[in-house]
Amino acid sequence: MCGITGWISYDHDLTTERDTLDAMTATMACRGPDASGIWLDTHAALGHRRLAVIDLEGGTQPMLVERDGRTLLAVTYSGEVYNYRELRRELLARGHAFRTSSDTEVVLHAYLEWGEAFTEHLNGMYAFALWDPRREELLLVRDRMGIKPLYYHPTPDGVVFGSEPKAILAHPAVRPAVDAEGLAEITAFTKTPGHAVYRGMHELRPGHTARVRREGLTVRRYWGLEAREHTDDTATTVRRVRELLDDIVARQLIADVPLCTLLSGGLDSSAITALSALGLAEAGRGPVRSFSVDFTGHTENFKADSLRPTPDGPYAHALAEHVGSDHADIVLDTAALMDRAHRDAVLTARDLPISFGDGDTSLYLLFKAIREHSTVALSGESADEIFGGYKWFHDPESVHADTFPWLAAGVFDNFSGEGAGRRTDLLDPGILGKLDLPGYQDARYREALAEVPRLPGETGLQRRMREVSYLHLTRFVQLLLDRKDRVSMAVGLEVRVPFCDHRLVEYVFNTPWAMKTFDGREKSLLRAAVRDVLPASVADRVKSPYPSTQDPRYAAALRAELRRVLADTDAPVRPLLDTAGVARALKEDTGETYRTGTELVLGLNSWLAAYGTALEL
Repeated sequence: MCGITGWISYDHDLTTERDTLDAMTATMACRGPDASGIWLDTHAALGHRRLAVIDLEGGTQPMLVERDGRTLLAVTYSGEVYNYRELRRELLARGHAFRTSSDTEVVLHAYLEWGEAFTEHLNGMYAFALWDPRREELLLVRDRMGIKPLYYHPTPDGVVFGSEPKAILAHPAVRPAVDAEGLAEITAFTKTPGHAVYRGMHELRPGHTARVRREGLTVRRYWGLEAREHTDDTATTVRRVRELLDDIVARQLIADVPLCTLLSGGLDSSAITALSALGLAEAGRGPVRSFSVDFTGHTENFKADSLRPTPDGPYAHALAEHVGSDHADIVLDTAALMDRAHRDAVLTARDLPISFGDGDTSLYLLFKAIREHSTVALSGESADEIFGGYKWFHDPESVHADTFPWLAAGVFDNFSGEGAGRRTDLLDPGILGKLDLPGYQDARYREALAEVPRLPGETGLQRRMREVSYLHLTRFVQLLLDRKDRVSMAVGLEVRVPFCDHRLVEYVFNTPWAMKTFDGREKSLLRAAVRDVLPASVADRVKSPYPSTQDPRYAAALRAELRRVLADTDAPVRPLLDTAGVARALKEDTGETYRTGTELVLGLNSWLAAYGTALEL
């Protein structure tokens, strides 16, 4: 994994712009702590920061293909292509010669062989930029599910791009400005594909390429979910899911550095850990290492609510014992969660105050601790979106609401626990009127609904559940993948997500809802496919999302920080606040009721101060 950036300018000589590229590339240092590289051509400047995972010696970048003293192709590449060994063999048979054993060089030669159609041959998570000096064209490419981020900002004579907005913002021609639509995107929790929040900046959508020529920039979709008839019976479907998972995990265990799994004790992470344990044992590389996050006193004093019925600890330990993993709990306290340096690190990683509150900070601290032992971690992310695991998938009111189901279920208002309030509780009503969040959310919902592929004659619950599945796979999961990528790469940890393999996603997306719930529960197919490798307690556990601290001292610490912001007449967030409402909240509440709103206010304040963001509402 790595960080990439670059600048294409058809009106300037970029060989004189090393300082600018150095500054842009330096912003990606956390994503690539092992090496740095820059390549300058007349109209193209590519920057790279490397996290070495495969071919530690030969995989340096930017990487070139040269012939007869001429550069045919240059790439700055982030990600992993899991089928690169098969592709390498095929390309060798077609006459290509390789000087390294890296997947990066395979990508270069795949493009030389198949042109832009090479994306159809890639299996993995990736974001990269290919510069063809002969044609003076740039191709930006992002993986099918959007696991790896990629942003671009068109300029009058080209484009600036990067793995994260911070790389683009380091360019002198780009300034951090956000309008009402951008602020609505931050606040609404809709994750609109292609929306980068900052004015003039775009996110390259998953499964898309962007080609930059002198004539301008064009975007093309090379992959998307399609509706297909599912003809397998239940037993065959379960067997096929397991076959896919076995192959996917085996591919994603390939690494030349220490590897581990993230283990919560839920069905998803337990399945990945158990299958990893089997795969490593077969290869003579075991045992698997696994890590869990917990909070001081959390398990002993756990209080169940509608979102989280059980604590993770006992189930994680049961799975670790069952598969014989080398397991460790990373236990955090409120002081660590509220540490300003940790919260600032999360903000810098995400570039925006789109936050899960303590869930982001705890994830950062978990990854930071894991990085002391491992460079690669396998995660269970995305299984809920694929197999229908969230509680609101099974709540008729949420399913049939005329909006995104997670908004109907109030999931983000309840992430920190029931009664934690809404994100917008402390914002000025006038500002909220300008943002028109209900209208914004409705417009984004209508756009998403219009994209859903459907089978002819599909009606009723099956039609609606296809819509719900599509909404989660193209919107909701993007929130989680972006969060996991940014926070993990902030400490130089590569997190792989086996459930995002496009073959599995395509197959299960087209499986009828009745089959996905054939045993009357959530994630029936996944549970049946992996039950043989799990202890019964884990296999039968009810879904419990990523944990949030229940320590009352955390809410109290948030409240104290909010009081300091309110007392600061120069606090940049003040124009966005309902100051009378904030004062009333501080007077009447211990911090629990306004916890969600307080997290947003504190995040906005830190972001506006750190980034010098201009709000142009």
